[in-house]
Amino acid sequence: MNAWPTNNVEVEAGGRPRGRALTRRIIPALIFFLAGAALSAVWVSHGGWPKAGRDASAAGALSEATKAVLQRLDSPVEIRFYSLLDASSVPPSVRAFAGRVDQLLGQYEQAAGDRVRVIRCNTLSNDRANEAEADGIRAFNIDKGDACFLGIAVACGGKKESLSHLAPEWEAALEPDLTRAIARAAEAKAGVQPLARADTGTLEAVRRSIPNLDAVSLEAGTKVLREAGLAQFKQAVEEMNARVKEAQERFIQAQGNLSEAGQQAAREQLRKIQTEAMDKVNQIALNSHAQIAALQQLKKTAP
Repeated sequence: MNAWPTNNVEVEAGGRPRGRALTRRIIPALIFFLAGAALSAVWVSHGGWPKAGRDASAAGALSEATKAVLQRLDSPVEIRFYSLLDASSVPPSVRAFAGRVDQLLGQYEQAAGDRVRVIRCNTLSNDRANEAEADGIRAFNIDKGDACFLGIAVACGGKKESLSHLAPEWEAALEPDLTRAIARAAEAKAGVQPLARADTGTLEAVRRSIPNLDAVSLEAGTKVLREAGLAQFKQAVEEMNARVKEAQERFIQAQGNLSEAGQQAAREQLRKIQTEAMDKVNQIALNSHAQIAALQQLKKTAP
């Protein structure tokens, strides 16, 4: 499917070409495409994990990488979802996000069968709050009313992993984060080391990003590395936007000149931009994942 239209220039009311409107549609679509590419790259970790992201034709379905992890489980995994939200202090957008998390967990249950059991804790009470804290879930909104909790704990045998605070801005990373937590819990039970030793370059990159490494917790350090990766991703998208704008202007000019060759050249340029930008964000995601894994190793070996 061509990303650019092949028909002649369309005209808006007032006689203005609709090329500007085309840019407004294309750029968000490309940003979504690149975000999906970055998410796919995050999966390249454990040996044998497929480098596969979501199929755009199956929106809402779990990735093939997640399905592969769930099918490999040889022991039952319990997922405890804490959605303890005070309606008077938590905005509707966060409550809507919590609903989408619940739906995602339903997909895990469906894909894994009896390998995964989800326990939903959504009644705000002192007992539930204590359980959430015991499972490593972090309280928030304490200054606005009742302490709220929105997080996931994964348990397999005697091993437990926690996603201590879920936030809408990291929604795109939720599935890979949750699947890695499931894999870590299951592998730890089986006595398998989930992470290969980080190379020297990656360790040095972590120390450059977190100069006071000894004084920073694993959670805080992970946040620093993720934010650094997000900043690089945003820069890549900004660079892509500028290149897309140039290609779009060439396409509009070619349409105005009724030049099919010019339009085809613009399409080819767009495909090149897509390929190069995807490669770049894939590398950003890979580097970010490797650095987070290296940070976990550094913290495990710290005296």
